[in-house]
Amino acid sequence: MHTDHRPWDVLLIGGASGLGKSRAAEHLAAQHGAFTVEFDDVVAALQAATTAATHPGLHHFAAHGDPERELGADRVLELQIATAHALDEALLGVVRNRLSVDVPAIVEGDYLTPRAAARAAAEAAALGRRVRALFLHQGDPAAIAANYARREPGAGPQHARAAVSARYSDWLADGARAHHLPVVDCLPYATLPARLAAALD
Repeated sequence: MHTDHRPWDVLLIGGASGLGKSRAAEHLAAQHGAFTVEFDDVVAALQAATTAATHPGLHHFAAHGDPERELGADRVLELQIATAHALDEALLGVVRNRLSVDVPAIVEGDYLTPRAAARAAAEAAALGRRVRALFLHQGDPAAIAANYARREPGAGPQHARAAVSARYSDWLADGARAHHLPVVDCLPYATLPARLAAALD
């Protein structure tokens, strides 16, 4: 059902790790009575149901416990982007399924690509439905590392991971702008709800 205050049937929230996507999704879901899908759960299910031999694009990091140290930042970023692209069809499948019911949904995760989000929006528009997408952004590795420290205090400093996340965030933001999708700075968190609303208005 369409409502004046919710101009979407499915909302996609993309962004790199450590930016607060889950927090943003939780806020918007409570505001709009929406169902939330954590795309990371879909990714984990697909990886559990496949192997590197059958679906290599989903298992780039399977053999690496510390990929930043073992592979280097450039290679990790390259493989992260490749994994995201390998999951484009899975995202489209999730969106199609959520559009089959008349309950608003928010899908959030690291591996939502702007390319897949734009395709999902175009597919939905052709059916008279509304899929919107936005991408949270943070290009400062120190800010992301600080968020990791708050979220995962037992893991110790994660500067290398944060540096890759910041570069991946830049890549997602560039792609989002190329597809005319809104990019929202995740900080400051205090004003994020208002800025999300403005981006979706």
